[in-house]
Amino acid sequence: MSIESNGPKYETEEDLKTKGLSKNSVGLLGGIILAISCVAPAYTLTATIGLLGTDDGTKIPVIFIAGFIPMFFAAFAYREMNKVAPDCGTSFTWTTKAFGPYIGWLGGWAAILATVIVLSNLAGVAVQFVYQFIGDIINNPTVTDLWTNRLVNVVTCVVFLAIATYIAYRGITTTERFQYILVGFQMIVLVIFGIAAIMQSSSSETGLAFSWDWFSPAGMTLSAFIAGLSGSIFAFWGWDSALTVNEESKDSSKTPGRAAVLAVISILLTYLLVSIAVIMYAGVGDTGIGISNEETADNVFGAVAEPVLGDPWYLFLFLAVIASSAASLITTFLPTSRTLLAMSTYKAMPAKFSRIHPKYLTPSYATVAAGIGAAGFYTFLTFTSERVLLDTIYSIGIMICFYYGLTAFACAWYFRKEMFNSVSAFTFKFLLPFLGGVGLVIVFIITLRDSYSPDYGSGASIAGIGMVFILGVGLILFGIVLMVAMRIKDPSFFRGETLMRDTPALVVDE
Repeated sequence: MSIESNGPKYETEEDLKTKGLSKNSVGLLGGIILAISCVAPAYTLTATIGLLGTDDGTKIPVIFIAGFIPMFFAAFAYREMNKVAPDCGTSFTWTTKAFGPYIGWLGGWAAILATVIVLSNLAGVAVQFVYQFIGDIINNPTVTDLWTNRLVNVVTCVVFLAIATYIAYRGITTTERFQYILVGFQMIVLVIFGIAAIMQSSSSETGLAFSWDWFSPAGMTLSAFIAGLSGSIFAFWGWDSALTVNEESKDSSKTPGRAAVLAVISILLTYLLVSIAVIMYAGVGDTGIGISNEETADNVFGAVAEPVLGDPWYLFLFLAVIASSAASLITTFLPTSRTLLAMSTYKAMPAKFSRIHPKYLTPSYATVAAGIGAAGFYTFLTFTSERVLLDTIYSIGIMICFYYGLTAFACAWYFRKEMFNSVSAFTFKFLLPFLGGVGLVIVFIITLRDSYSPDYGSGASIAGIGMVFILGVGLILFGIVLMVAMRIKDPSFFRGETLMRDTPALVVDE
């Protein structure tokens, strides 16, 4: 059997195994929706615009573009690897084939870590906005502040995670139907908000006139640019969800890759529209509704929604953030559970994670395990230290750059023998993935350097070393311990017996 990839045909990888997932369930539009929902544009924008504005002022648009570039290049790496190896293990499977089992295992571990941490964070954000929304409707400040009660917060968060786990457990088609509603609603509200803010910007006391200078890095310090770039890369994280459902997609070798590339472009356009609108209406000052104001930087929409949309329409923007968090919460189960499924199938994780529900055709055990893991993680850190919870969220950037960068380099190395066969092969299989990997590695190294300082993140430290660095590196190192334990328990994967390291074999048509 052979599959096509930009013209030439390749022998299907004999060691890739069918997992028993639902076939032909996700089309191109469905893949785009799943990718956008995992990124969570409404939630991401309200959480990052203030952060980026504080560091970079009016340069937010160019920062978003800078973060888009390595992610866009990495998306081509995912697309090309998926053409020859459409496996739901994605980063784990592809880095194993390029660099061997040990690097592949760590790539899969970093992907699992990032998604589990994000699951808990998304549920926590949903809790905050739900109580704020209800409190504003009934005009009850006590209800609005309920999310600050740790017990109420954790119980509500666990309930949200349980609901999301159930929806993901029920199957990819159930998940996809929910996403059409949630993603469609938040994108419509964001576009309406952006247009309204731009149209009313001239009447705002703190607003700024549009300038093309916002798209130029000129005048920025290198440290400010890199700090913004790290946040921007996190803002694009999640588009690879379109690839993790490749075994459940129509035309699995082509559709998921196209969906990922189109999703990244759609997200960039949304970010540019809303960030420009917010700058034009609110300005970048540190008083009033200015996005650098410390009192509003963590939740920009909370400050500008009512002035822009008016009462009661501003509540729709709050609902959009809730919908965004809920959509991402549900979709983020996909990469977590399917990476665990693939690693288990190839004997890199315990066999129980490869269980498939006989009716819903989902990785049932892995899905439930991801929900329990996220709930336990959030509960433990909320009751022990909110500062550690904050720093753990910051550490996600380290893991994202780590496994995205590995996958980008894996593509360039995997296709190295044919990169000079054509301009297309050189561009999409080598050059763009390699440049994307380089960009992500640079951000990874600089983030490690900056996070080593106790001033990074919440300011917590141990022995003078920043907690973000300790958590980010420590969790990856903990993965090495688990990897050694799996190597002792069942060495077959690490011997290359279940998933082989190789390069694609061309099929010559006679």
